[in-house]
Amino acid sequence: MTPQKRAFDLILVLLMILWLGPILLLVLAVMLVLDGRPLFYTSERMKTPDKAFTLWKLRTMTVNRGPETGVSGGDKSARISRFGRFLRKTRADELPQLWNILRGDISFVGPRPPLRDYVERFPELYAEVLKSRPGVTGLATLRFHRHEESLLAPCGDAAQTDAVYARRCVPRKAEIDLIYQRNQSVCYDLKLIGQTFGKVIPK
Repeated sequence: MTPQKRAFDLILVLLMILWLGPILLLVLAVMLVLDGRPLFYTSERMKTPDKAFTLWKLRTMTVNRGPETGVSGGDKSARISRFGRFLRKTRADELPQLWNILRGDISFVGPRPPLRDYVERFPELYAEVLKSRPGVTGLATLRFHRHEESLLAPCGDAAQTDAVYARRCVPRKAEIDLIYQRNQSVCYDLKLIGQTFGKVIPK
């Protein structure tokens, strides 16, 4: 990450904490009443091919007694709570990632941070993709996320979800992430952040 991109992230994250902090507290209060504890969901993700970090999100699913593995597909859709669907639709479930940005784990804009399993299965691909610091949003998120959801929605179990994601999502997302990498600038990041807000704020 360049010093300019890091400075941009720090300035923006501090402004957003002041702006969104009260909203996050309100959301946490509603979650506590509707869905109970735990309020947060954590997951190991990779910021470089060999460095992991803990990604923070608001919990949107019922608690799973076993270990949480793999990406979310149709096999997990029944576990998403009613309020969790609202959080996902508005991307409010990602508000805790402001902490990850402040720590320097991720940036505002970049490839979505992958699970260790996929980095180990596609080492050459992620060696290129993760030359960019992962982000909360990005070109692949904006251009491919809905199509990814439509591909994974029919999957009936974790094995099918994994097969579809590995075969049809990982290569396409990487291709788009590398387009972003070649064109990255602070102005481009601002444009993508603006497009992200345009998709989640009701008109």
